[in-house]
Amino acid sequence: MAKCEVCDKGINFGRKISITRSRVSRRAPAMQKPNVRRVRVLVNGTPSRMYVCTRCLRSGKVERA
Repeated sequence: MAKCEVCDKGINFGRKISITRSRVSRRAPAMQKPNVRRVRVLVNGTPSRMYVCTRCLRSGKVERA
């Protein structure tokens, strides 16, 4: 899976807990993937393709070509 090349955001691991009748019945491993896009950005004035998460795109950390 791709990783954001600006902020190094990658896959996050945790647990999915199902609760039935106010007791924990099951714990299963869960994986959350970042929302990463392959976009054309300007790096030192030259356009190139990078994997950038949408959080970095929205906050203006990269300039799109």
